[in-house]
Amino acid sequence: MVAGVGNGKPVKMDEQIEDLEVFIKQAAGARQVKIVRRELMSGGAIQENWLVDIQVSGGKYDGLLEAVIRKDAPSNLEYSRSRQQEFELLKIAFATGVTVPEPLWFFENNGAGGKTEGGSFVIMRRVKGVAAGFRLVKDETVQTKSRDLTRSLGRELAKIHSIDLENPALAFLEGSDESPAALAIGRYQAYLDSYHTPRPVLYWAIVWLKEFQPETAEIVLCHNDFRTGNYMVENGSVTGVLDWEFTNWGDRHCDIGWFCAPCWRFGAVGREAGGIGSREDFYQGYEQEFGKPIDRSIIRYWEIMATLRWAVIALQQGERHTSGNEISLELALTAHIVPELEMDILRLTGEVP
Repeated sequence: MVAGVGNGKPVKMDEQIEDLEVFIKQAAGARQVKIVRRELMSGGAIQENWLVDIQVSGGKYDGLLEAVIRKDAPSNLEYSRSRQQEFELLKIAFATGVTVPEPLWFFENNGAGGKTEGGSFVIMRRVKGVAAGFRLVKDETVQTKSRDLTRSLGRELAKIHSIDLENPALAFLEGSDESPAALAIGRYQAYLDSYHTPRPVLYWAIVWLKEFQPETAEIVLCHNDFRTGNYMVENGSVTGVLDWEFTNWGDRHCDIGWFCAPCWRFGAVGREAGGIGSREDFYQGYEQEFGKPIDRSIIRYWEIMATLRWAVIALQQGERHTSGNEISLELALTAHIVPELEMDILRLTGEVP
């Protein structure tokens, strides 16, 4: 996510600034390029996001180019897309009309002719707004424009699900003979089987999800992290859908359940669509754009799946810290939300016959 500006602490990206400037100069067809500002942004628990101001002389981008550079964090999560794949997804989404930051260039430094080696970067145009969920759910303008914003979010998700599956640029996405539900359950169970501490409630979720697996009528391109905190809002309007690192084929109801799950309402539990608005407004915006109805009977299933998924990710984030691969207070604290997610699972499964 891109939530705001952090403390600008130096990391290895600083060592590649000169190589980046040379690359951007060539890619932009400019006479001269100088990165005049760079700050590490807060959020981005899985990838690093840098705010950069680039002074460009000559060419198409002549002037001050406000951008965001997205790069790999020191450690990563399984099933996360590479930066090059994420860049390709951004290009497709942008061309399709999804509201995303304009993807500019993909840079991979292999050391040829440069001073440093390694490092993949997605360079995109910066969009204005706020992404932090805890701020959005309390924002007075967002509350005033809640209905329109919630419907527009439904439309954005529907646009993603309408992207052409036959696009050859999506060939890197993995297909599977298993249903999306069975595939997800297998992944989460495999992780819990290998985890050093028993989590009985999470195993209960596995049992429940196996018992009530729905059929998937059609496969679409799923964002797989479409939620409050992963889109930018300015003056009550969406300015950019972010974080495409988990995108893959799947059941469209999975994305809808992820957006509506209690864990992504940031305390605004009564506003069931991402803590922003009503579930029905979100559904209406989606259905108007997608042209097919949502199967409301299975959304609760995918909300339970979403809660289990986030619990597993939270455990993985904690392991990134405790393993010593990436010392981070944010990662360490993420693991402590698992008991709350387990309570959500017990409530959600108890409400469904």
